Amino acid sequence: MKTLRAFLLLALVGTALHAQDVSTRLAGRVSPEVAAQVQRLVTAAAARGLPVDPLIQKAIEGTAKGVPADRITAAVRALASQLDVASAALSRAGPAHPDTDAIAAGAFALNAGLSDTNVTDLARVSAPRHTEAATLRVAGTLAAMGVPAAQTVELVTQVIAAGGESADVLALPALVTAGVSHGRGVTPAQAAAGLARAAAARANAPGQQKPKPPHP
Repeated sequence: MKTLRAFLLLALVGTALHAQDVSTRLAGRVSPEVAAQVQRLVTAAAARGLPVDPLIQKAIEGTAKGVPADRITAAVRALASQLDVASAALSRAGPAHPDTDAIAAGAFALNAGLSDTNVTDLARVSAPRHTEAATLRVAGTLAAMGVPAAQTVELVTQVIAAGGESADVLALPALVTAGVSHGRGVTPAQAAAGLARAAAARANAPGQQKPKPPHP
C-alpha cells in the first residue's frame, strides 16, 4: 500500500511539473486562451505517449504569424490526431513501442502526403540498420518536394535494399534536387525514379542481395 501511494504521489508530482513546464514555455508567447487549450491537448497527448514539443511549437508559430486563436487550437488538435495516426502506423511495423522522435517524423511524413500504410512500410524497411525517424523525415521531405508517395517509398526501399547506409538515405533529397537542376524539364518524380532504378540495379548486381519488399 505504501509503495502504491508513493507511486501515485510521484505520478502526480510528475504531471504537475510537466504542466508547469508547458505553461512556462507558452507564457508570453501565446494568448492565455490558446495556452489553456494547448495545455489540455499537450497533457492528453503526453498521457498517450506522444511527443509534445511539436504541439507547443505549432501554437507558438501560429501566434507569431498572427493566426487567430481558434485556428491555432484547431491546428494543434489536428497535429495531435496526426501524431496518433503515426504512432499507430509505427506500432504495426513491429512489437517495440515507437519512440517520440519516430512518431514526430511519422506525423511530418503524413502531413507531407504519405499514408499511414506508407509510414508502416518505411518503418519496416528501416530496421535494423536505419532509424525510423531519419527514414521518415527523408521520405516526408521527398513527398514535400513533389515526389509521389508510392515513388518515395520505392526509392527509399530500393536504396536500403541495395545496402545504402544512413548517409545514402539522408542524401536523397539533395540528389533529387540535383537531378531536377541538371536535367532539362526533369520533375522531382522523374529524378526519383531514376535514382530508384539505379539503386535496384545495384541491389540486383552479382553478390548483392535482392530487394525485399516490406512485410504485408
